[in-house]
Amino acid sequence: MKHVYASIDLGSDTIKLAVCELYLGHLNLLAAVSMPSEGIKRGLIVDPELAKKSISKALNEVQDMLGVKIEKVIATVPSHNVDYKIIKATVQPEGDLITNKDIMNIYKAGIKQNILPNEEFVTAVPIDFRINEKTIMKDPKGFPGKSLLGRAMMITTPKKNVYSVASVIESLGVELADISVGSECDISCFRNEEIDKRIGVVINIGAEITSVSLYSKSIPVRTKIIGAGGKDVDEEIAYTYHISLKNARRVKETFALAHVHNAGANDVYETLDVNGKTIQIRQKDVSEIVSSRLNEMFELIKNEINSLTNKPIQYIIVTGGMSNMLDIEYCLRENFGSIASKGKVKLIGVRNNKYSTVIGNIIYFLNTLKLKGLDYSMLSEDEMDRVSSPASNIPDSVNGTMLGKLFGYFFGE
Repeated sequence: MKHVYASIDLGSDTIKLAVCELYLGHLNLLAAVSMPSEGIKRGLIVDPELAKKSISKALNEVQDMLGVKIEKVIATVPSHNVDYKIIKATVQPEGDLITNKDIMNIYKAGIKQNILPNEEFVTAVPIDFRINEKTIMKDPKGFPGKSLLGRAMMITTPKKNVYSVASVIESLGVELADISVGSECDISCFRNEEIDKRIGVVINIGAEITSVSLYSKSIPVRTKIIGAGGKDVDEEIAYTYHISLKNARRVKETFALAHVHNAGANDVYETLDVNGKTIQIRQKDVSEIVSSRLNEMFELIKNEINSLTNKPIQYIIVTGGMSNMLDIEYCLRENFGSIASKGKVKLIGVRNNKYSTVIGNIIYFLNTLKLKGLDYSMLSEDEMDRVSSPASNIPDSVNGTMLGKLFGYFFGE
């Protein structure tokens, strides 16, 4: 049976919405859009009405692609002041063998004991389980046991972070099926067997903020938010050449490189300044501006990483829209050495790092469904049949015939 899931990520610059189909263990992209956002500043909703209009445009675009109404979504909530706590509890299994219900009972008990009045529960990431106070394992389902102790990382956020997102989405007549935070989404998108054994960091460079998240064996431990992002680069280019922010962004995305290593001294971009005068921008010069701003940002990030842990970092993955710039690998190598790399979203049709959070959210949602032993789809069988037949107006790059590997369930299967 096919299952369909819709995920939305509310960014300061763009709203990303993706719809995927899970079939025979593979995740297929059905549709994905990235629409300009309004009413969202530094990752927080500041004008609900403007945000509502932006979300509505994204929903309409995807609905036109698929020919069905999106009535349920999973969403990311702001990571500002997110908190991570290790919780643990012991239960007596109800039957002879340990079940999903026993695991859920552990989490319910642990959450109840540790949640604070001003916090909203987001998710619990499993760490390990101990059967009969002896055997330790990642997945105890199906094993006999008289007692089961479980540990998990509980992720909470201030209530306003959740309610602001929920109220806007639900005001559009769309049910919010589940929520997550960017740290869990990004690691779900990139994790593999090696990452599951290591301590590392994922850096997501957004338009106005950059999140720096620390992980131990793919379990998020801490997140820091830096008030810098891609728009800082746009502003520097705009100021230097006296051009509009819109024009500066176009120069950054279509002409500039992230490092001067391969920048051409004679390659020129011709445009108009704010006075309507024709100017020429050399690729080497504008690439030096980009590289300089990135290096300043990476210095801030290095300080945050040092404040997150004193243990050796074994990997650094950089994602977000800015990571798509050509030659950013040179900047990463200069600032972080060989442990740093640019993330790669592996789902065919959205091989762009600005989609890492929205795709990772779907993957993480599937992980939680498996843990709970649930079978769930956001569309009815009739709707799924219609969606699975590619519409004539949907390009091949986003239709249901594409196959993308679903990489990573909770227990490394």
